[in-house]
Amino acid sequence: MQCPIDKADLVMTDRQGVEIDYCPKCRGVWLDRGELDKIIERGTAQAPAAQAQQPYQEPNYPSQQYDKHGNQSGSNQSYPRKKRKESFLGDLFDF
Repeated sequence: MQCPIDKADLVMTDRQGVEIDYCPKCRGVWLDRGELDKIIERGTAQAPAAQAQQPYQEPNYPSQQYDKHGNQSGSNQSYPRKKRKESFLGDLFDF
């Protein structure tokens, strides 16, 4: 049998009871009917049983560290306050 890509002669090998044809030039692999099913069956039989995946839990952050926006509270990263405009009442009262 010839490789459909580069017309080289295919080499036949037996891997765990499954006959595989492969091309030594392009390293393409061809399977006959039913061989893929055999590979899948053997793969699932050898695979360990999957463990049940636990549901995602959000990290439990201390509530005093972060505000409702996710920013750290108590940090001194606030912006400076703008200076108020002086009103006409400021001239009347001396504080």
